[in-house]
Amino acid sequence: MDDTPRPPTLAADIAARTDVYFNRTRAIVSRFGDRHVTYAVFLRRPVISAPRLMLEWLATVAAERATTFDIDVTHPEGAWVGAGEPLVYIAGRLSELSDLETLMLQKIGAPCVAAHNAYQMCLALPSVAFLAMEARHCAGAEMQEMMAYAAAVGSAAACKEGAKGFVGNANDGTAHWFGAPAGRGTMPHALIGYAGSTVRAAEMFHETFPAEALTVLVDYFGREVSDGLAVCRRFPDLAAAGSLAVRLDTHGGRFLEGLDPAESYAVLERHAPGAIRRYRSDTELRYLVGTGVSAAALWRMREALDAAGFGKVRIIASSGFGVDKCRVMADARAPIDLVGTGSFIPEVWSETYATADIVEYDGVPMVKVGREFLLRRNGDRKRQA
Repeated sequence: MDDTPRPPTLAADIAARTDVYFNRTRAIVSRFGDRHVTYAVFLRRPVISAPRLMLEWLATVAAERATTFDIDVTHPEGAWVGAGEPLVYIAGRLSELSDLETLMLQKIGAPCVAAHNAYQMCLALPSVAFLAMEARHCAGAEMQEMMAYAAAVGSAAACKEGAKGFVGNANDGTAHWFGAPAGRGTMPHALIGYAGSTVRAAEMFHETFPAEALTVLVDYFGREVSDGLAVCRRFPDLAAAGSLAVRLDTHGGRFLEGLDPAESYAVLERHAPGAIRRYRSDTELRYLVGTGVSAAALWRMREALDAAGFGKVRIIASSGFGVDKCRVMADARAPIDLVGTGSFIPEVWSETYATADIVEYDGVPMVKVGREFLLRRNGDRKRQA
């Protein structure tokens, strides 16, 4: 006898994970008579439209239930959506839709907010490429898929406005969202510790993956400049060919090698004096001249590389690069070639809560008081699931 646990059917999964009152609503409607309804789905903050995962799930449910849902997508994927504006109208029998609300809202709210964050980050640094590194911060595979999809949508929207955007991500499973067959990346800090030195870790990687461009973490021993230059001298051909990069991931507990508050200010005075002469919040000052991967740290690394004749070696920055940090880096004209980040994941999760309200019963407009702004407008784009 095969006792292997089997995944629940789609119907069982919906019944188990939706809110109970939606299941009970379905039972009541089935008993007292069905009605044709239209739901409006919206968020309470501006977002970038990212409805695909929800729409694909609804199509799967519709096929499973041998029914159809009429779907009006009012803001196509990648479009900016104002606070409270309906993203999509979903119409069908109440008996087929009432128990779907919980799960469909899970699949649209967070991607829309994350897409908006990614869009803003890319526009803040339009000449810098981004690599999505959100997977380690996700709560499981479904969230990982949603966040990678969101980054790709936000990036595509920013690219239409001239930004480089996200050029890939850090794992194979979601690389397809970025048009790539596989994820990108070279080494974690663990490999540096294993190798015993930054240079030795670089040698091991290059010996194992000789055809790959080499990106080396340089903060493990607190010698970002010294170890970065040592790696460049060990691989002069890669450095000259632009196939070598140093990645700064200095944590917020210390300054980059050779910097302190006074020297950090001095570095920015040489390269971006205007950035520190305007009023700044404490957070902005930290991004400019504080510990961790600051604008001063990036400029100091660039100075050292250029002075040693390694002008083609690229600088990759990571560590907390959200929307605000990207804006500050742009103001300081920080010399970044690529940002590795997962900070497009919404920081305030309550902002991701999508809402759905029924706005029509059997074609008659009706919505709870205060939500009249959700009523359907003519001319919306329609497609079916």
